[in-house]
Amino acid sequence: MTVRTTRRVFTAAATVMAAALVVAACGSPQESATGGGDSAAPVKVGLVYSQSGALATYGKQYIEGFRAGLAHATGGTNKIGDRPVEVTEVDDAGDPTKAVSAAKDLIGKGYKILAGSTASGVALQVAPLAAQNKVLFISGPAATDGATAVNKYTFRSGRQSYQDVLTAKSFIGDAAGKKVVVFAQDSAFGKSNEEAVKAVIGGAGATVTSVLAPASATDFTPFASQLTAAKPDLLFVAWAGTTAPAMWQTLDQQGVLTATTVVTGLDIRASWPTFGAAGSKISFLSHFFDGAADNEAARAAKAAVPGGVLDLFHPDGFAAAQMIVRAVEEGGDDVDKMVAGLEGWTFDSVKGKTTVRAEDHALLQPMFQATLSGSGTDFTAQLTKTLAPEEAAPPAVPMKG
Repeated sequence: MTVRTTRRVFTAAATVMAAALVVAACGSPQESATGGGDSAAPVKVGLVYSQSGALATYGKQYIEGFRAGLAHATGGTNKIGDRPVEVTEVDDAGDPTKAVSAAKDLIGKGYKILAGSTASGVALQVAPLAAQNKVLFISGPAATDGATAVNKYTFRSGRQSYQDVLTAKSFIGDAAGKKVVVFAQDSAFGKSNEEAVKAVIGGAGATVTSVLAPASATDFTPFASQLTAAKPDLLFVAWAGTTAPAMWQTLDQQGVLTATTVVTGLDIRASWPTFGAAGSKISFLSHFFDGAADNEAARAAKAAVPGGVLDLFHPDGFAAAQMIVRAVEEGGDDVDKMVAGLEGWTFDSVKGKTTVRAEDHALLQPMFQATLSGSGTDFTAQLTKTLAPEEAAPPAVPMKG
């Protein structure tokens, strides 16, 4: 039994695990997966994601998680009922134009299920196609809040930015009366984080100010002095790019990391050496890391992915496969029935108990606090707290279409 892709063939044997579907659908797969269509016809799924480009590492984790999730959700058969799952992978290289072209091509060939979107810009461009053509679209690692409630045909299998910031807020508990400083680059990325912290943590009663450094900055001592003088209860750092090691080293040398609680996001394992000696002095908000959760799905994923070590975006691919299996079991070839089958569905995934909120398709899921121990290239992440799905739930928003 094989699942076919445009670039390569991967077999069920490569990811087989003796596990039944975590949450059984109503009726048997043979009964519910037909949906009025050919009960033996393949279920065609188009995965448009970053196989190359700046986010290729994220895409690699996504597809490894997807394969593991499909094997897990189908009991190792890679079939939904009697229907084999046929997966076509297309590389968008993180380019929205390429992604839209690929999505249109797949839709034109009759595909009713699309998934992927490693990049936020891609998700926001592909989502409208789902509504226009009435196909199911399950966005992946793209964290943009804009993919939630964008239309009834769009779902997400990962977390969104609001959940990250709520996790950051959890480090100071009641935000009322607290002082929060955002340290970020003076760029679109930095300003988006600044705005999110002001909206979420400032909205909960904290006073939020910012220190923004030019993206070209290489001397961070003046900024470290400003941060120390501000005496915040929480310092939220949003940084990207090659200057990160120098920035963290300066904050460490200037005593900023020991003067207050410093919080930033924990990226993929390959990025951890960026923190250097500062790594063990930072508090991390985390979407996921190996060891953050221990449950049947997490163990299945860990056993299936190459190398046996999970990373940041393996859960997103795994959950996408579970959601696709659920959608076809509930709706067959009827996309509106697929949508109805996903809305309100609670299932056990790699991160733990996960729910598709019916009114806006936000994916409610656990989030994590973590620390790093070790140094250099030999860091290990430790779980310090798990936030329940409701603790990290973004506010519900009206569906746009």
